[in-house]
Amino acid sequence: MSKRIAAKHKIDRRLGVNLWGRAKSPVNERNYAPGQHGSNKKKPTDYGVQLLAKQKLKGYYGNLNERQFRRIFQRASQMRGDTSQNIIGLLESRLDAIVYRMKFAMTVFAARQLISHGHVMVNGKIVNIASYQVSEGDVIEIRAKSKENAVILEAVQSSERDLPTYVDVDQSALKGTFVHVPKLEDVPYPVSMEPNIVIEFYSR
Repeated sequence: MSKRIAAKHKIDRRLGVNLWGRAKSPVNERNYAPGQHGSNKKKPTDYGVQLLAKQKLKGYYGNLNERQFRRIFQRASQMRGDTSQNIIGLLESRLDAIVYRMKFAMTVFAARQLISHGHVMVNGKIVNIASYQVSEGDVIEIRAKSKENAVILEAVQSSERDLPTYVDVDQSALKGTFVHVPKLEDVPYPVSMEPNIVIEFYSR
């Protein structure tokens, strides 16, 4: 098992949910806490509920570190409108999230790797920063030299996920447009996400 696969499984087991909705998640077979015998389920405290909400959302986007995630919260809180919706908008506007949504990668971890290795272009220029913020109307494309990459082609042909409405993709050309910044209800999360509770966590 690769380190990246092990990391994804570890996150699923720790949180007790199939975070990415994948068929091979260990939670599908072992719906109990990590450890030899699992642990007795106790009613979570308010802090525990808030922490779990934060860890799910943070983990979903490739297990962002705390510094990165707090910076997203701070930026969202300074923007106009609903802070919880702003958080989702900022997360879904990241280049690694968009590459994942366009099905150019099987996982957000793989999307990050494609970007860092220079396989992805934004508006005709290679961008190798996974956290790059994509704007509405930006065109994301797999560069010409990488369009025969077996990993990318496998991801595009996978029926595991559908394309969301906020991306417009020409899968044969491995090219797509970020149509608009989504709201929480637009994002196809396999599990319930609660950014409003994440705000409570950081507002303690």
